[in-house]
Amino acid sequence: MARVPQPLFDTFSRFHELNFLNLSAELPSVREFLAQFPTECQAVDGYLAVRSFLKSYGGNEATFNSYRTHVERLLLWSLMVAKIPLLEMRRSHGEAFIEFCHSPDQNWIGPVVKSRFVRIGGRKKLDTDTYQVNPDWRPFNVTVSKSERKAATESGAELHVAPYSMSQGSKSQVFAVCGSFFQYCIQEGLTEVNPIQSIKQKSKYIQRTIADASGRSLTQLQWDYVIETAELMAAEDPGHERTLFILVTMFSMYLRVSDMVGRDNWVPTMGDIRRDSNGDWFFHVVGKGNKAAKISVKDEYIQVYLSRYRQHLNLSPLPAPFEKTPLVATLKGRAGLSDRHIRLILQEVFDRALERMKEERRTVDEIAQLRAASLHWLRHTSATFDAPFRDMKDLQADLRHEQMSTTQNVYYNSLDEQRAGSMKGLKIRR
Repeated sequence: MARVPQPLFDTFSRFHELNFLNLSAELPSVREFLAQFPTECQAVDGYLAVRSFLKSYGGNEATFNSYRTHVERLLLWSLMVAKIPLLEMRRSHGEAFIEFCHSPDQNWIGPVVKSRFVRIGGRKKLDTDTYQVNPDWRPFNVTVSKSERKAATESGAELHVAPYSMSQGSKSQVFAVCGSFFQYCIQEGLTEVNPIQSIKQKSKYIQRTIADASGRSLTQLQWDYVIETAELMAAEDPGHERTLFILVTMFSMYLRVSDMVGRDNWVPTMGDIRRDSNGDWFFHVVGKGNKAAKISVKDEYIQVYLSRYRQHLNLSPLPAPFEKTPLVATLKGRAGLSDRHIRLILQEVFDRALERMKEERRTVDEIAQLRAASLHWLRHTSATFDAPFRDMKDLQADLRHEQMSTTQNVYYNSLDEQRAGSMKGLKIRR
């Protein structure tokens, strides 16, 4: 009987190569793992239910990866810890699983490992390649923040790894994803009970907090260094004109990386930035959930940064309506960049800005957040800067938040500097 859990579902692309009529295309290691459990655990039935659920959410890779994490843990827990059929779980089992997620066994916790299975073969992928379980993979991972890793590297100190602790966001996802799984199974006639949904007092497990964008935002000083660094890079090497353009485009319109990279049914072009009959500029995108939207564009972006980059490409200063020139391309002119490529481009800017701040002897407090900065911080930073000057409904529309409460809680309850400033001059004795 297995004592250490193993992965059961592979990458998004390899998952879709399975034969969903039977287990014929599953890796031998997966079939062997399921076969070792007693018949009464109904391991294969549980596995097929999870696989069917994941297939129903197989249209989006990010959603698939998130759902896979939680329902795979649920299946492994039912087989290895509770030793019951997944589809016979009841409320007491659901509570026990939630408790386990908060404090998993030590042999369920490991370092961050990207690969679940290891490919055995040459450098070039072939149909004859085989895959085996990555022995370092675990369902739960202890993560170390980006800022802590950078600080340890800079100082040469040993990296301190804290005990595993599940974030509030992950706790909420356990309820949402696993609850959705059992609801799916009820609709498919596989079970009659949703043991997650029936848990009372979820507040016992989930602490309600007000979201705070400041924890994922650059300060005004840090942003000044970042954009100045990108401008210096472009002045030194014209190849970095693209770097500056990507940085400012993502910042000025609160974009997600997928808005720059595109989707299966949409690739962003220069023609997607167009002027309406009133003379106002909008960026037309296809966002999360394949929802079409348009984002208002700052005049400075059009007049300074867009025109600058287009002139670098030997194009007219402003795009023509429905122009097909790719929004971003490789340096050789091929349309489109991967999200990983864009992350690497922007990380170089963050790293260089950090070095400039250190060289100019900025204080530890002034530098600290920049160590942790990532691509998505640009969206939060820009929205945080703009919130005091924009109507909440306008900001919500451009951020493409479905709920007004999301915009309000994140960007209008986190203006800490403004709030602190209003307090400074107040007296205790008047």
